[in-house]
Amino acid sequence: MSRDEVMKQKRNLPLLVSREACSGKTYIVTGANVGLGLEAARHLAAVGAGKVILAVRNAGAGAAAKADIDATTGVAPNVVEVWSLDLSSYTSVKAFAKRAEAELERIDGLIENAAIAPSKRELAEGHVLAMTVNVLSTFLLAVLMIPVMKAKAAKVGGEMPTISIVASRVSFDYKEAWDKIKDDPIVGMDDEGFETLITYPTTKLMEIYAVKHLAGTLLPVEKAGVIINVLCPGLCTTELVRNMPEEQYNAVRELQRLCGRTAEDGSRTLLQAVMAGKESHGRLQHSCEDGEKDVPSWAAEDKEAHKRTWDVIAAELEAVEPGCVARILQ
Repeated sequence: MSRDEVMKQKRNLPLLVSREACSGKTYIVTGANVGLGLEAARHLAAVGAGKVILAVRNAGAGAAAKADIDATTGVAPNVVEVWSLDLSSYTSVKAFAKRAEAELERIDGLIENAAIAPSKRELAEGHVLAMTVNVLSTFLLAVLMIPVMKAKAAKVGGEMPTISIVASRVSFDYKEAWDKIKDDPIVGMDDEGFETLITYPTTKLMEIYAVKHLAGTLLPVEKAGVIINVLCPGLCTTELVRNMPEEQYNAVRELQRLCGRTAEDGSRTLLQAVMAGKESHGRLQHSCEDGEKDVPSWAAEDKEAHKRTWDVIAAELEAVEPGCVARILQ
């Protein structure tokens, strides 16, 4: 998003959730202890969700978030639960998916909100941290949860569940950097010469591309049995930018002051996406509506890049959990 686009972004978005739509249902929100995830979870609890799982890395922060939601919504103490999920660890992701399969009767929505925007080079699972957290573990969780969510929906006779992945349209401002690594973005971003500060937007472009190929090409919605979409919450006043160098941090903070959405306002697109229905499968949502018209042509039409991006992600996932990708494509 250019500065002009950011300055024009809508605020006070519609809240497109209701007690009728959410009553008794189960939702998982990753990164739910602060910001967008916390506010999305709060809304889901407030409108009558039967269970809201706060999937968080820090148990103490998760407990504080639960206490905050309980106090502000008045829900019963067993509605909101705190579960451990560390996206820097493939073992943690696999354990979370197994627990969800074993303990949850139904899973109506998974909002994959957790992400990191690092300012220094760190590695996790053999890759730069943003790659592991924002892309590889995010899609590992999605791939592991697709058959689980599909099977549970069939068992309880519920509506088709949804996986919504939080990306960002700021990624469209980084075409030049992307073009240098698009043949293999994992290898490209892992290279020590790749600038750490732009791993966040480039991983977000990977998310958009991967969803386009997985949901738009490989898994039509009826075959998938799960709606998969991607969303941009816009520029929001959250702590995502806290690791930026001072000059950039101050510039973003000024934009946030001028036109940033609050975390609560931004969370409304997370909720819209997870409620959007089959027509949103494989598509970008933003500002609480379908946002495909705002995907630039170079990103929307490069089917080869979409496939290449998915293929390198899928290869990593198969190495981590053999058969996981093949299973959802059967």
